[in-house]
Amino acid sequence: IYAAQASDGDNWADDSPQCSQLLTSRLLPFTRYFAYIEITERQHQSLWREYQKVADANDNFVCIHIQSFNGI
Repeated sequence: IYAAQASDGDNWADDSPQCSQLLTSRLLPFTRYFAYIEITERQHQSLWREYQKVADANDNFVCIHIQSFNGI
């Protein structure tokens, strides 16, 4: 399974740790590769920071930043 999540990065700060935990425990064990793609011109928010921790600890997960729709 290959999966991707695309987002503008807007997320409630309180939800980000839970998203990270669900990703780590329920999705990554069953995927060969998972990409989180954030499309935004502004600074990263809590979801990106949580997912960066996951990327640092898992070879099958990557975070990608695209600053505009033209980058897609």
